[in-house]
Amino acid sequence: MKKRIFIAINLPENIKRRLVEFKEKWDGLFTRHSLGGGGPVRWTKKDSLHLTLVFIGYASDEEMYEVCKITRGIAQKQEPFSLNFDKIIYGPPIRQAQGRPYQPPRMIWLYGRPSQELVWVKTKLEDALSELSGLSQFRPERRYLTPHVTLARMKMGLRQGPAELPKIEQDFKFGFNVEIIDVMESDLRSDGAEYTVLEECPLGN
Repeated sequence: MKKRIFIAINLPENIKRRLVEFKEKWDGLFTRHSLGGGGPVRWTKKDSLHLTLVFIGYASDEEMYEVCKITRGIAQKQEPFSLNFDKIIYGPPIRQAQGRPYQPPRMIWLYGRPSQELVWVKTKLEDALSELSGLSQFRPERRYLTPHVTLARMKMGLRQGPAELPKIEQDFKFGFNVEIIDVMESDLRSDGAEYTVLEECPLGN
């Protein structure tokens, strides 16, 4: 049976705890904005908070082995580096193009800054994975990297105009040293995805 996999950076426990405090602070406000149907947002579980580097899609056991092998090799070529985040925002960031209809936000993000090291790792992973046959769902992202952690997904009922949304934007500055990247499985369930680390790939030799 194929598994739905991706490559990610998991957050330290102390950062996860701070983000849970943010969720507890704002959950009641979003509940008051609920338009029915079990609450207006689905918050990411604490243990599931991560930054996705590359989404791969469904892969067989043989393909997973190759993905892990590629990830290990690239991780060994990159020394540990700092990953920095700045603020909590609605995501994707609202960019109102002239003449186009307003697109309401779909998520709440912890938003970060792309470093040279992060861009290098992501680019090398995508280039190497593009050479693998059989990964039918994998598509390299040829766009500017916007590092983010998805804190919540918004239901359709709360995808309103900017004036009606709760004002959640705030500074949330922190950084940590990335020493491992993980190959992970995503198991889609009715109450949200469950994530399992398939392989830890340490950075550097």
